[in-house]
Amino acid sequence: MSLVFREHPLRRIVTAELHARTFEPLRAPERVSHLTVVCGERETGRQVQHLKRLLGLYGRPIPETIDQHYSADLGPMRVRWERHTEFVTYTFSKQGAYAHPFVAPVLQELPVDWLSELPGEVMSAVAMAVDSCTMPERDSDALAEIFDGNPVIGSEAVGGSARVWTDFKIHTDGFVRILVRDCSLSKNQAGRLAKRILEINFYRALALIGFQLAREVSPTLSEADRRLALLAARMSNRGKSAEPSFESDLLAELTHLAAEIEEISARTTYRFDASRAYYGMVRQRLEQLRQQRIEGLQTITEFLDARLAPAVATCESTQLRQTDLAERAARLTSLLRARVEVSLQEQNRQLLESMDRRAHLQLRLQETVEGLSVIAISYYGLGLIGYALKGLERGGFPVDASLGMGIALPFVVGLAWLGLRLVKRRSAREAGAAGH
Repeated sequence: MSLVFREHPLRRIVTAELHARTFEPLRAPERVSHLTVVCGERETGRQVQHLKRLLGLYGRPIPETIDQHYSADLGPMRVRWERHTEFVTYTFSKQGAYAHPFVAPVLQELPVDWLSELPGEVMSAVAMAVDSCTMPERDSDALAEIFDGNPVIGSEAVGGSARVWTDFKIHTDGFVRILVRDCSLSKNQAGRLAKRILEINFYRALALIGFQLAREVSPTLSEADRRLALLAARMSNRGKSAEPSFESDLLAELTHLAAEIEEISARTTYRFDASRAYYGMVRQRLEQLRQQRIEGLQTITEFLDARLAPAVATCESTQLRQTDLAERAARLTSLLRARVEVSLQEQNRQLLESMDRRAHLQLRLQETVEGLSVIAISYYGLGLIGYALKGLERGGFPVDASLGMGIALPFVVGLAWLGLRLVKRRSAREAGAAGH
């Protein structure tokens, strides 16, 4: 019967995601080689093509598309491939008895050319061996020989159904060695246990990338902190004799420092967040192991907690430190910008006052010029009237030129003043019309 309801477009995708990180059943005795290849989000396509090339080398069917995971039987071994956000993992397993758990890793049976051309960079390489309960249990001397004399870490797992030993060191063959003894595990339990142990190893390696980055940027942050403190001191100690460009120069230095801090933050934030997430996954996988102590040995949880917890704490403190530096730089920048704006407003106020004083001076000068103009016009006008009256007086007309000029004086001055006022008023109207 076909479905009659309408499905959400993501229904099958989110359901399939529940099965994207499944495990391969194991049956002791079995050996496993595991690779974690960091390739970034954009390079997983090349990894898919490389996996298809491996399937072709062993004559296996090549699927058209490969999603988040893929498993195949290559004949002499099985392979499981998984895609993660920034890396992919290859797990090769081979069932069968062995004389030494780590002398001939399964990975050595793969074509050398295929391994050498593996895209990306290997972050974790593990050789794991699963002893069966029928094999003699290895004593402390045998374990020391297997792990080249390194301090061995181990614990019982899955409620005592298995024992796990490792040294978390990279040996001369390039592998981290992990030995598991199957006491009473089913195939599924053994597969889940192996997957969790492998995930603990590569997640703890990826978590520590952020720690190295924190150590790298720590001196730069210390120098930025020192420079920021000096800039703050210079701001608070500014004297009246400071140059006019003091704030502008200080703002340029502070802006440059803030940009450097932001560049560090942009370069490290993703890595620090990833380290915190990977550490959470390590803690989760450790809890799922359900460990019990093997007398005389440090447990896996104790070993990793002693090293991973401080490293992740360093990442978190470094991230908080750079966030604090960025906030302090932003506060100082805002404060300095406010000071610059206040200084500019004061300069503008002084400029306006100066312009106002100049306008008053120009007005007074203009009024003085207008008064002189009235006098000059009146003088020349009165002179013209005087010439006219003197001419009439000499011509025999009964006119007293001096008396006439005296009588005409106030009228001439009044007309001159009135004419200048009319001209000034007309000019003001024309200027106002032009402004609109």
